[in-house]
Amino acid sequence: MPRFFPAILVAATLVAAADLGENTLTRLTDRMAQTDRERLKTLERYTGTQHYVLNNKRFKTHAEMTVRAVYGPEGEREFQVLSESGSEWVRKYVFRRLMRVAQESAQGVDHQETRITPANYNFRLVRMDTANGRQCYLLDATPRTKHKYLFRGRVWVDAEDAAVARVEGSPAQRPSLWTASVHFVHQYKKVGPYWLAASNVSQTEVRIFGSTELKVEYSDYVINPGAP
Repeated sequence: MPRFFPAILVAATLVAAADLGENTLTRLTDRMAQTDRERLKTLERYTGTQHYVLNNKRFKTHAEMTVRAVYGPEGEREFQVLSESGSEWVRKYVFRRLMRVAQESAQGVDHQETRITPANYNFRLVRMDTANGRQCYLLDATPRTKHKYLFRGRVWVDAEDAAVARVEGSPAQRPSLWTASVHFVHQYKKVGPYWLAASNVSQTEVRIFGSTELKVEYSDYVINPGAP
Protein backbone atom coordinates (compact mmCIF):
# COMPACT_ATOMS: atom_id res chain seq x y z
CA MET A 1 0.00 0.00 0.00
CA PRO A 2 2.71 2.57 0.87
CA ARG A 3 4.25 2.30 -2.59
CA PHE A 4 1.09 3.89 -4.05
CA PHE A 5 1.26 6.90 -1.73
CA PRO A 6 3.54 9.05 -3.94
CA ALA A 7 1.22 8.56 -6.91
CA ILE A 8 -1.80 9.52 -4.80
CA LEU A 9 0.05 12.57 -3.47
CA VAL A 10 1.01 13.71 -7.00
CA ALA A 11 -2.57 13.23 -8.23
CA ALA A 12 -3.94 15.20 -5.29
CA THR A 13 -1.41 17.99 -5.91
CA LEU A 14 -2.36 18.22 -9.58
CA VAL A 15 -6.06 18.38 -8.73
CA ALA A 16 -5.40 21.11 -6.16
CA ALA A 17 -3.29 23.09 -8.66
CA ALA A 18 -6.01 22.79 -11.31
CA ASP A 19 -8.56 23.95 -8.73
CA LEU A 20 -6.40 26.93 -7.81
CA GLY A 21 -5.98 27.85 -11.48
CA GLU A 22 -9.72 27.64 -12.08
CA ASN A 23 -10.45 29.78 -9.02
CA THR A 24 -7.86 32.34 -10.13
CA LEU A 25 -9.35 32.45 -13.62
CA THR A 26 -12.88 32.92 -12.27
CA ARG A 27 -11.80 35.77 -10.02
CA LEU A 28 -9.82 37.36 -12.84
CA THR A 29 -12.61 37.20 -15.43
CA ASP A 30 -15.07 38.58 -12.84
CA ARG A 31 -12.68 41.51 -12.28
CA MET A 32 -12.31 41.97 -16.05
CA ALA A 33 -16.08 42.20 -16.45
CA GLN A 34 -16.32 44.67 -13.55
CA THR A 35 -13.51 46.82 -14.98
CA ASP A 36 -15.25 46.82 -18.36
CA ARG A 37 -18.56 47.91 -16.79
CA GLU A 38 -16.88 50.71 -14.84
CA ARG A 39 -15.10 51.91 -17.97
CA LEU A 40 -18.37 52.05 -19.91
CA LYS A 41 -20.02 53.90 -17.04
CA THR A 42 -17.39 56.57 -16.46
CA LEU A 43 -15.69 57.04 -19.84
CA GLU A 44 -18.34 59.20 -21.43
CA ARG A 45 -16.42 60.59 -24.38
CA TYR A 46 -12.86 60.83 -25.60
CA THR A 47 -10.92 61.91 -28.65
CA GLY A 48 -7.68 60.76 -30.24
CA THR A 49 -5.56 60.56 -33.36
CA GLN A 50 -5.14 57.44 -35.48
CA HIS A 51 -2.36 57.02 -38.03
CA TYR A 52 -2.75 54.26 -40.65
CA VAL A 53 0.18 52.89 -42.68
CA LEU A 54 -0.09 50.07 -45.24
CA ASN A 55 2.75 48.42 -47.18
CA ASN A 56 2.70 45.69 -49.80
CA LYS A 57 6.20 44.75 -50.99
CA ARG A 58 5.18 42.65 -53.98
CA PHE A 59 3.41 45.54 -55.72
CA LYS A 60 5.39 48.31 -53.98
CA THR A 61 2.15 49.77 -52.64
CA HIS A 62 2.22 52.30 -49.83
CA ALA A 63 -0.43 54.49 -48.28
CA GLU A 64 -0.89 56.56 -45.13
CA MET A 65 -3.78 58.35 -43.48
CA THR A 66 -4.16 60.34 -40.27
CA VAL A 67 -7.61 60.80 -38.77
CA ARG A 68 -9.10 62.42 -35.71
CA ALA A 69 -11.46 60.07 -33.89
CA VAL A 70 -14.28 60.99 -31.51
CA TYR A 71 -15.64 58.19 -29.31
CA GLY A 72 -19.13 58.61 -27.82
CA PRO A 73 -20.73 57.17 -24.65
CA GLU A 74 -22.73 54.49 -26.48
CA GLY A 75 -19.79 53.25 -28.52
CA GLU A 76 -20.44 55.53 -31.49
CA ARG A 77 -17.40 56.76 -33.38
CA GLU A 78 -16.82 59.65 -35.75
CA PHE A 79 -13.75 60.09 -37.95
CA GLN A 80 -12.32 63.17 -39.62
CA VAL A 81 -9.51 62.71 -42.13
CA LEU A 82 -6.66 65.12 -41.37
CA SER A 83 -4.15 64.01 -44.02
CA GLU A 84 -3.62 61.18 -46.52
CA SER A 85 -1.07 60.12 -49.10
CA GLY A 86 -0.08 57.18 -51.29
CA SER A 87 -2.32 54.68 -53.08
CA GLU A 88 -5.79 56.12 -53.63
CA TRP A 89 -7.24 52.60 -53.89
CA VAL A 90 -5.87 51.64 -50.45
CA ARG A 91 -7.10 54.87 -48.90
CA LYS A 92 -10.58 54.39 -50.33
CA TYR A 93 -11.11 50.64 -50.04
CA VAL A 94 -8.94 49.73 -47.04
CA PHE A 95 -8.59 52.67 -44.66
CA ARG A 96 -12.12 53.99 -45.05
CA ARG A 97 -13.53 50.48 -44.87
CA LEU A 98 -11.65 49.94 -41.59
CA MET A 99 -13.29 53.06 -40.20
CA ARG A 100 -16.73 51.84 -41.28
CA VAL A 101 -16.08 48.46 -39.64
CA ALA A 102 -14.97 50.22 -36.44
CA GLN A 103 -18.19 52.22 -36.42
CA GLU A 104 -20.33 49.15 -37.11
CA SER A 105 -18.69 46.91 -34.49
CA ALA A 106 -18.87 49.59 -31.78
CA GLN A 107 -22.61 50.15 -31.91
CA GLY A 108 -25.81 48.26 -31.12
CA VAL A 109 -25.71 44.50 -30.65
CA ASP A 110 -22.21 44.23 -32.16
CA HIS A 111 -20.89 46.52 -29.41
CA GLN A 112 -21.83 43.97 -26.72
CA GLU A 113 -21.13 40.80 -28.72
CA THR A 114 -17.54 41.71 -29.60
CA ARG A 115 -16.20 42.91 -26.25
CA ILE A 116 -13.40 40.84 -24.66
CA THR A 117 -15.52 39.47 -21.83
CA PRO A 118 -16.49 36.03 -20.46
CA ALA A 119 -19.86 36.46 -22.17
CA ASN A 120 -18.15 36.32 -25.59
CA TYR A 121 -15.06 34.17 -24.99
CA ASN A 122 -13.97 31.03 -23.21
CA PHE A 123 -10.72 31.75 -21.37
CA ARG A 124 -7.98 29.41 -20.16
CA LEU A 125 -5.25 30.60 -17.81
CA VAL A 126 -1.85 29.80 -19.34
CA ARG A 127 0.68 31.46 -17.00
CA MET A 128 1.91 34.76 -15.61
CA ASP A 129 3.72 36.94 -18.15
CA THR A 130 4.67 40.56 -18.81
CA ALA A 131 3.40 43.11 -21.33
CA ASN A 132 5.01 46.53 -21.66
CA GLY A 133 6.91 45.90 -18.45
CA ARG A 134 3.79 45.15 -16.37
CA GLN A 135 2.82 41.86 -14.72
CA CYS A 136 -0.01 40.17 -16.58
CA TYR A 137 -2.09 37.02 -16.67
CA LEU A 138 -1.78 35.30 -20.05
CA LEU A 139 -5.04 33.75 -21.24
CA ASP A 140 -6.02 31.61 -24.20
CA ALA A 141 -9.22 32.97 -25.75
CA THR A 142 -11.69 31.09 -27.95
CA PRO A 143 -14.95 32.67 -29.11
CA ARG A 144 -18.27 31.36 -27.82
CA THR A 145 -20.11 32.25 -31.03
CA LYS A 146 -19.39 32.61 -34.75
CA HIS A 147 -19.66 36.38 -34.74
CA LYS A 148 -17.65 37.82 -37.63
CA TYR A 149 -15.70 40.27 -35.44
CA LEU A 150 -14.46 37.80 -32.81
CA PHE A 151 -10.91 36.43 -32.74
CA ARG A 152 -9.02 33.35 -31.61
CA GLY A 153 -5.74 33.85 -29.77
CA ARG A 154 -4.22 35.09 -26.52
CA VAL A 155 -5.01 37.95 -24.17
CA TRP A 156 -2.67 39.61 -21.67
CA VAL A 157 -4.65 40.96 -18.69
CA ASP A 158 -2.94 43.48 -16.41
CA ALA A 159 -2.61 41.89 -12.98
CA GLU A 160 -3.16 45.14 -11.10
CA ASP A 161 -6.02 46.69 -13.09
CA ALA A 162 -7.66 43.56 -14.59
CA ALA A 163 -7.68 45.39 -17.93
CA VAL A 164 -6.70 44.03 -21.34
CA ALA A 165 -3.09 45.08 -22.07
CA ARG A 166 -2.38 43.10 -25.24
CA VAL A 167 -4.19 40.83 -27.69
CA GLU A 168 -2.56 38.56 -30.25
CA GLY A 169 -4.30 36.21 -32.64
CA SER A 170 -6.33 35.80 -35.80
CA PRO A 171 -9.94 36.39 -36.79
CA ALA A 172 -12.17 33.48 -35.77
CA GLN A 173 -13.56 33.52 -39.31
CA ARG A 174 -11.49 34.03 -42.44
CA PRO A 175 -12.40 37.46 -43.87
CA SER A 176 -12.67 36.22 -47.46
CA LEU A 177 -11.71 33.43 -49.87
CA TRP A 178 -8.86 35.64 -51.06
CA THR A 179 -7.33 35.83 -47.59
CA ALA A 180 -4.97 32.97 -46.77
CA SER A 181 -4.16 34.14 -43.22
CA VAL A 182 -4.30 37.11 -40.86
CA HIS A 183 -2.25 37.62 -37.71
CA PHE A 184 -2.50 40.71 -35.53
CA VAL A 185 -0.99 42.18 -32.38
CA HIS A 186 -3.10 44.81 -30.63
CA GLN A 187 -1.51 46.68 -27.71
CA TYR A 188 -3.11 48.95 -25.13
CA LYS A 189 -1.73 51.68 -22.87
CA LYS A 190 -2.95 53.31 -19.70
CA VAL A 191 -4.25 56.85 -20.19
CA GLY A 192 -5.30 58.28 -16.84
CA PRO A 193 -7.41 55.53 -15.22
CA TYR A 194 -8.34 53.93 -18.55
CA TRP A 195 -6.68 51.41 -20.87
CA LEU A 196 -7.00 52.54 -24.49
CA ALA A 197 -5.63 51.32 -27.81
CA ALA A 198 -1.93 52.05 -28.41
CA SER A 199 -1.15 50.21 -31.65
CA ASN A 200 -2.42 47.52 -33.95
CA VAL A 201 -0.13 45.64 -36.35
CA SER A 202 -1.58 43.05 -38.69
CA GLN A 203 0.10 40.82 -41.27
CA THR A 204 -2.25 39.54 -43.97
CA GLU A 205 -1.43 36.95 -46.61
CA VAL A 206 -3.66 37.55 -49.63
CA ARG A 207 -3.69 35.25 -52.65
CA ILE A 208 -1.99 36.88 -55.67
CA PHE A 209 -1.18 40.08 -53.72
CA GLY A 210 1.14 38.41 -51.20
CA SER A 211 1.94 39.75 -47.75
CA THR A 212 0.50 43.09 -46.66
CA GLU A 213 1.35 44.84 -43.39
CA LEU A 214 -1.03 47.31 -41.82
CA LYS A 215 -0.09 49.45 -38.81
CA VAL A 216 -2.39 51.71 -36.83
CA GLU A 217 -0.96 53.94 -34.11
CA TYR A 218 -3.17 55.72 -31.58
CA SER A 219 -2.15 58.93 -29.81
CA ASP A 220 -3.17 62.36 -28.47
CA TYR A 221 -5.99 61.08 -26.30
CA VAL A 222 -8.21 63.58 -24.48
CA ILE A 223 -10.47 62.00 -21.85
CA ASN A 224 -14.01 63.35 -21.34
CA PRO A 225 -13.28 66.66 -23.14
CA GLY A 226 -15.24 69.54 -21.67
CA ALA A 227 -15.83 67.76 -18.38
CA PRO A 228 -14.88 69.59 -15.16
